[in-house]
Amino acid sequence: MKLFKVLAATTAVAVLLAAPAYAQTRIALVVKSLGNGFFDAANKGAQEAAAELGDVEVIYTGPTAATAEAQIEVVNSLIAQQVDAIAISANDPDALVPALQRAMQRGIKVVSFDSGVAEEGRQIHLNPSDTALIGETIIKLAADYLPEGGDVAILSAASTATNQNAWIDAAKAALPEKFPNINLVATVYGDDDSVKSTDEAKGLIAAYPDLKAIIAPTTVGVVAAAQVVTDQNLIGKINVTGLALPSEFKQFIDNGASQAVALWNPIDLGYSAVMLADQLIDGKEAAPGETFSIGRVGEVTLDDTNAAAMAVPFQFDKTNIEEFAAIY
Repeated sequence: MKLFKVLAATTAVAVLLAAPAYAQTRIALVVKSLGNGFFDAANKGAQEAAAELGDVEVIYTGPTAATAEAQIEVVNSLIAQQVDAIAISANDPDALVPALQRAMQRGIKVVSFDSGVAEEGRQIHLNPSDTALIGETIIKLAADYLPEGGDVAILSAASTATNQNAWIDAAKAALPEKFPNINLVATVYGDDDSVKSTDEAKGLIAAYPDLKAIIAPTTVGVVAAAQVVTDQNLIGKINVTGLALPSEFKQFIDNGASQAVALWNPIDLGYSAVMLADQLIDGKEAAPGETFSIGRVGEVTLDDTNAAAMAVPFQFDKTNIEEFAAIY
């Protein structure tokens, strides 16, 4: 009997020693596509949040092609891995809903950020900024350098991208009252693919000989358009603007292909998404009017769709692009 008790006690101690002091929380950061500088910067912030929280592992993942089908495969894999939360920037607001609902049914918390998921497919959505303000900002970035007005065109990402479509609708809504001299001649889609975005930019220039500005509310499209304007010796004739990552876009501010662009801080965006997901894992309920901490960034209050906006867009031009290009 004594021998049995000793063996039992020894076994119990061995189990305790073999077990970790705590079970690490795993949060998956699922992006539209890998190899995108914006999302690489978001991952940097996500990893900073994990380090600050101390017991969190962030799994940075996404498809190689920016499609909903590829993201669904990634989500299904994460469900099989039994992660604790998924924070996702969606390629399609609706197509991902069934997969994310399966995740939530299995106890996985779901936050969408940047590009949203339909309300029934997530618990919280974090907009990088207020939609109406982003829409007005991207038009203003062109209008500020067109005192007499003129033709402009929009080069967007995917036609199904929730955030892009919302910003474009907001931009159109701002035109009649605030920018009556700006004529939006076309909206085209480059699918966040540099080759297709380049082709679409060339097509706009060929189709609209009086074009004065190309507005690209996508970090991939804005670089592609600025490179086309540079290559075709159109600097000073067509101004490229929109939402750009400073480290990727500095050369086009420097060479004059662009006068100014804007963006929120993607590092803060990834950081904030992880902070929200961690609070859901800890049991905080997402409900309209509920306030959530986003750590060093501040706090957000959910609206009636359980969505919130992180911060206002920040403008980059020749006076500050070098400083911020060294950061992200």
